[in-house]
Amino acid sequence: MKKNIAILPGDGIGPEIIQEAVKVLDAVAKAYDHEFDYTYEDMGAIAIDKTGNPLPEATLKASLESDAVLFGAIGDPKYDNDPNAKVRPEQGLLAIRKALGLFCNIRPVKTFDALLHQSPLKEERVKGTDFEMYRELTGGIYFGEKKLSDDKNTASDLCQYTKAEIERIAHKAFAAARKRRNVLTLVDKANVLESSRLWRRVVTAMHQETYSDVELRYLFVDNAAMQMILAPNQFDVMLTSNLFGDIISDEGSVIGGSIGLLPSASIGETHALFEPIHGSFPQGAGKGIANPIAMILSAAMMLTHFDMDKEATAVRAAVDLALAKGVCTPEVFPENKYTTSDVGDFIANNIA
Repeated sequence: MKKNIAILPGDGIGPEIIQEAVKVLDAVAKAYDHEFDYTYEDMGAIAIDKTGNPLPEATLKASLESDAVLFGAIGDPKYDNDPNAKVRPEQGLLAIRKALGLFCNIRPVKTFDALLHQSPLKEERVKGTDFEMYRELTGGIYFGEKKLSDDKNTASDLCQYTKAEIERIAHKAFAAARKRRNVLTLVDKANVLESSRLWRRVVTAMHQETYSDVELRYLFVDNAAMQMILAPNQFDVMLTSNLFGDIISDEGSVIGGSIGLLPSASIGETHALFEPIHGSFPQGAGKGIANPIAMILSAAMMLTHFDMDKEATAVRAAVDLALAKGVCTPEVFPENKYTTSDVGDFIANNIA
């Protein structure tokens, strides 16, 4: 199978970790007789430095014409620490999500046995945790009408959703639950918010009409946040709105003990982008200490998107083996001296 992939290394450690993901993809292509063609383009601070635009036209064109986008990281202190900066790297990420129609954000939360001791929670609470969060990405309070009174003493943000916006991401979440353990948990605040009551009505109707084989559960977002700490291994697929998903997905990111291990996907009707959830870590750039595993697992999510399930499983198995054998950067195993490239080599070689 042939696939065209837009590679956007981005800023900081982005180029280093994406190099290891490409190394792993090349090993997959060789082992499973695929052909991956890569188009490299700039996005973020590096693009601002070169063009003045965090998302240049060439980058957007390559992304729109690709089968998927693999993105590294974004951000640079010279923009982050300048409150007067009119153009910021993060604007490129928001712009590409909008241009590609990426309404569904997927974040897996999984614990690895070799790292249970690093979780801030007790090992018996987190062992066996393996769930996915489906967060609506282009609607809700972040994109609603914003008002500020003339005297600047009163402000409001409108949280607005349509039935169609809810249905399109709920379809993907229900479908994911069917492929996993067949349980979907809707996280909302339907006891208070009218927008949440719409979510609950729409998702319940979809369950009754199309997905009755999937067990549907409901949790208010405050209870969901508590349950993620008490027993995160109870969840299979979680579905929620933009604001709630932004908050509880970050809560989920620390359960496994390292943010450097968590990938993500942003999916639309025709386009998809895959990226690690960590930042650009500019102070670690060029030192060979960046953990590439989240980036490599993001590539595995891309393979799943391509319906290359065996290939994605092989990548994840190689990552599991690396962690079991302690082959990771000092961020995960401080006593080890493996470099970013060493980790990528180990995982790629095990696939080959």
